Amino acid sequence: MLPHGAALLRDPSLNKGTAFTEAEREALGLRGLLPQHVHTQAEQVRRVLENFHRKESALEKYIDLNALHDRNETLFFRVLADHLEEMMPIVYTPTVGLACEHYAHIFQRSRGVFISATDRGRVEEALRNWPEPGVRMIVVTDGERILGLGDLGANGMAIPIGKLALYTAAAGIEPTQCLPVVLDVGTNNEALLNDPLYVGLHERRLTGAAYDALVDEFVTAAERVFPGVVIQFEDFANHNAFRLLRKYQDRICTFNDDIQGTAAVALAGLLSALRATGGALPGQRLLFLGAGEAATGIADLSVAAMVAEGLPEAEARGRCWLVDSRGLVVRSRTDLAEHKRPYAHDHAAVTDFLTAIRALKPTALIGVAAQGGAFTREVVEEMARLNERPIVFALSNPTSKSECTAAQAYEWSGGRALFASGSPFEPVTFGGRTFVPRQGNNCYIFPGVGLGVIATGAQRITNEMFMAAARALAGAVSEADLDQGSLYPPLTIVRQISARIAAAVAEVAYAQAHASVPRPDDMLAFVTSKMYEPDYRVHVG
Repeated sequence: MLPHGAALLRDPSLNKGTAFTEAEREALGLRGLLPQHVHTQAEQVRRVLENFHRKESALEKYIDLNALHDRNETLFFRVLADHLEEMMPIVYTPTVGLACEHYAHIFQRSRGVFISATDRGRVEEALRNWPEPGVRMIVVTDGERILGLGDLGANGMAIPIGKLALYTAAAGIEPTQCLPVVLDVGTNNEALLNDPLYVGLHERRLTGAAYDALVDEFVTAAERVFPGVVIQFEDFANHNAFRLLRKYQDRICTFNDDIQGTAAVALAGLLSALRATGGALPGQRLLFLGAGEAATGIADLSVAAMVAEGLPEAEARGRCWLVDSRGLVVRSRTDLAEHKRPYAHDHAAVTDFLTAIRALKPTALIGVAAQGGAFTREVVEEMARLNERPIVFALSNPTSKSECTAAQAYEWSGGRALFASGSPFEPVTFGGRTFVPRQGNNCYIFPGVGLGVIATGAQRITNEMFMAAARALAGAVSEADLDQGSLYPPLTIVRQISARIAAAVAEVAYAQAHASVPRPDDMLAFVTSKMYEPDYRVHVG
């Protein structure tokens, strides 16, 4: 039964504000609680945008949208879905990083579940306190590696909230099916520990067996409370991210977006760039600045794609090189973490990035080390000397961590670079041409993957699904996009793209016998039919 009167207006999932009809106002005890005029949702959107555009800073805009989400969920998603190109940099990168840094000081209302180290033995109870029983998608973080900003502890809750907002806006996953979770295991960030307003545990991070036990209790409880749920691990530090993915990927329906989602969106960008160069993927030599989750994830998926195109695996791995904080990752080094070793090749030690470029002669640079400005003029000019159309991906975010700007990439390459970034950049005019760079943002990938998995009731998420997602995304890039330097399609059509990706992922789910619902005759129509539209429901009449 619907709540009545003021209680109804305080429920963001049911509240329609001034859009409640006369009949609804009469039947639901709203007479006198709202101004007289009944507005359409379109008129409400106009009001929201007017107020949004009055805000002077990105953080103020973030707070404004968050407040809308807290009072009228349907209207929030209508604004987001219809204006995603403008809103995504606010609800997600780069502004979400700023929101995480200030989370404790802008906190207004709890959204999601906070599971702390003190909840051991009671995690299932905490999850059962969530009011929605039909959760199908959980995004969870422990806040240790938030974007390129590091350990932000419980302040990292803004990341799962933002991710799940994009699942709904970009792929139509029902808001009631989405649950953000923070595993608050403490923080080693001194500034947070000394901040009396910090919302998390004022303790140093839990590690070792106690940490693993909490994660395992969470995974077990989540499966019990929400059968068939998908668990997306987000912004875990390297030392936990890889081993947790290995531990759970063959046991539950899970993935790590920093590893697999980033890999798929980067591979899609490479495939688009090769349409412009006329090259083939097996002929490329990739040099990564960074050797963590993103770098090895992209390398692994690129190797799989090269193998699928006929290259032996050993040769494909030999075409991917990593540079970490100590220089080129080579076989003779004795300090290498396990995830780097498959890309440790025979070569003399090289400590300088520019020297590595000159020695290896890569066709593509992929920056994922959160080292702002690392792609210097000399680096880009050397890539342009080596390649007619150098591929330059500055994928680190937020913007302050970007390896170079779009303007720098085009100027320093003489307008020849094929550029993509992790943060948004405005169009660039150079040499009489206007280039429109687009973000290689994971929001092109993970919403569609989630939709395909949920629609088919898939019991596992596999690397082949991410390969299919990458190819579907690359296939959505038009010749007009390529002509203006865009390696990704416009965000204005992201819901259509998500449906195509979902259909491609679903095909893999059925081919690998992971789906748990009958196979439909029309896969695209099937996944599209599962997509939520943020329109008001009629409560009475």
